[in-house]
Amino acid sequence: METPKPVPTALTIAGSDSGGGAGIQADLNTFSFHRVHGTTALTAITAQNTRGVTRVDVLPAAAVAAQMDAVVEDLGVGAVKTGMLVNAEIISVVAWRLKALKPGPLVVDPVMVSRAGARLIDDSAVGALKEHLLPLADVVTPNRHEAELLAGMALNTLDDMKEAARRIHGLGPRAVLIKGGGMSGELRGLDVWFDGERMETLFLRAVKTHNTHGTGCTLSAAIAAWLALGQDAREATRRAKAHVTAALEHPLALGRGHGPFSHFSPLGTPS
Repeated sequence: METPKPVPTALTIAGSDSGGGAGIQADLNTFSFHRVHGTTALTAITAQNTRGVTRVDVLPAAAVAAQMDAVVEDLGVGAVKTGMLVNAEIISVVAWRLKALKPGPLVVDPVMVSRAGARLIDDSAVGALKEHLLPLADVVTPNRHEAELLAGMALNTLDDMKEAARRIHGLGPRAVLIKGGGMSGELRGLDVWFDGERMETLFLRAVKTHNTHGTGCTLSAAIAAWLALGQDAREATRRAKAHVTAALEHPLALGRGHGPFSHFSPLGTPS
């Protein structure tokens, strides 16, 4: 009988997307593509498809904590990513358990505002995120609107993105990646990275597609996967961006709204 081989493990703390394009489902698909074993702590169950969300059922914070404890204490976790944490209570409990369990590096996708600008959490949850979770993050990945909310300023230019990155870094994360998918003109698809020392722009190519559902989830999950595989935060982010850019070029003919892209097309193998 073959001896089991060690495998990197990552944990996603996020909500379920019944349509399979984002959330826990996108995270697990991304982990699998990178040959990382995916584990989960579910925060909410959503009823949604490519046209929108029709219902959200939030799990008790204690249930989220119990899932985290069960995974970390037995399986070990090489990296963690957070997605939709819903409310201040869950955010605070997640931060509390992360401090106690001390798993691997943390990627925070601050799911606060949709790419279209719709507010997803209330002021108390934003405050809890800034106070309790961001100081624990190795990488935080806000979109344009989330960066505006965290930095307290509008983002219209590259200089704005860089200043917002500095301000968000001042909230405690080790590195900030401001995503440019929601920017316009030449800035669309251009991301800004800042780790306190190095400020740089990341851009590969703009992909014209309406199938962008799950882009942020996939990016943060890919960063976590590469961290679990032993890459440093900057290299993990660079590789994750390349993965998402390639994935966007394989849209799926699913649904009648903003559909997902492929997590399983032959995009190449991790190297």
